[in-house]
Amino acid sequence: MKLLTDLFTTDYGIMSISGIGFMLGMAAFFIWYFNHKMHEADGK
Repeated sequence: MKLLTDLFTTDYGIMSISGIGFMLGMAAFFIWYFNHKMHEADGK
């Protein structure tokens, strides 16, 4: 439980969560973007 307490209450824990969330968001965006562009190229 100390791990979760440190993760959600300390500045470095919150920064870690936000960094991981940002990277996962970027990954989801790039997957969507590249798939969108590949399917757009197929139609032309």
